[in-house]
Amino acid sequence: MKLSVWPGSLQPYEEILAVAKHAEATGWDGVWFADHFMADGDLDGAPFEEAWTTLSALAAVVPRVRLGTLVIGNTYRHPAVLAKMAASIDQISGGRFVLGLGAGWQENEHLAYGIPFYTVRERLARLEEACQVIQGLFRDERTTFEGHHYQLANAPLSPKPVQIPLPLMIGGGGEKVTLRIAARYAQEWNTRADLETMIHKMGVLDGHCADLGRDPATITRSTMALIGISRPFSRETRSASTSR
Repeated sequence: MKLSVWPGSLQPYEEILAVAKHAEATGWDGVWFADHFMADGDLDGAPFEEAWTTLSALAAVVPRVRLGTLVIGNTYRHPAVLAKMAASIDQISGGRFVLGLGAGWQENEHLAYGIPFYTVRERLARLEEACQVIQGLFRDERTTFEGHHYQLANAPLSPKPVQIPLPLMIGGGGEKVTLRIAARYAQEWNTRADLETMIHKMGVLDGHCADLGRDPATITRSTMALIGISRPFSRETRSASTSR
């Protein structure tokens, strides 16, 4: 089992960097970062760090640990742009980046920034095409793609990622479409689930792999847990708390 940390986007960069350096120094396996521009529910416009720039900074100064997005909202950027950005971070980090990608779900930031939200079916269709675009750019010298949502014409990607292949992680637990996309394209898969649900969804993923003729052991699986950590109570804080 491998364990990673997932600093919150509401933390200032100095705290995120401190968490990442602590994770590297104490033997954790990875540092992940969410791809959002604002909190779900806004929180009165609270400061919110951006994923790609934050991970680029960490890639340059934090050694050893894997770095990844948990996960990129595909609706926010063209997949060819994502591929270029991912390849660059993999170069900066010396081959430690994981491109976590999902269909996108946080409606409030789409509305706030004027980003089309589409229907669930449209977002999933875009996600599947994005996987094809990204993997083609990582693999081939030139990529031509004629999809319904994305089109590329003899597009280059240079330099390529250090890793061959750069891991693509699909995030999400939808059993009919998302897990099938993971079975077809991903090297890794992640969803938020308790143990019982995780076991069930892994079985669904294995079923899609069987249908597609893929060895399910070639897909790394992971889940996440949110843990709130507060500062230790000082003697003064305990006294104040007791007096109330």
